Amino acid sequence: MTLTATAPFQAPATLPFAALGEREWLLDCHCAGPVTDLLKNQGWDVISDLDSNVHCSSPDQRVPESPAAARGELWHIHVKGTNGTTAWHQSFGPDTPAQAVAGFLAALISAPSRSCACI
Repeated sequence: MTLTATAPFQAPATLPFAALGEREWLLDCHCAGPVTDLLKNQGWDVISDLDSNVHCSSPDQRVPESPAAARGELWHIHVKGTNGTTAWHQSFGPDTPAQAVAGFLAALISAPSRSCACI
């Protein structure tokens, strides 16, 4: 899989809050907006069907929409290898906040290559 990064991912040097006890965790937002907005801005195909489901595919068509939602997985990321077979997948249930899914996808998109530097 090859994705082009628009900006390299950099972890913040310090956290924007004093302690974890003061942090507010993501607990809501189950709309598709955070995910579809991110993907549209990256050139992905985002299509709504007649049942109001949203299907997204990467520009290279190697991260297609999957039928896994029928198994209760609201968010399903399915990545194909260069030979077209499944390389890996990740799913998130309906209680996962959309911002968390968007953050996962943003990290995936920001990876400059398919290989880890430690390999």
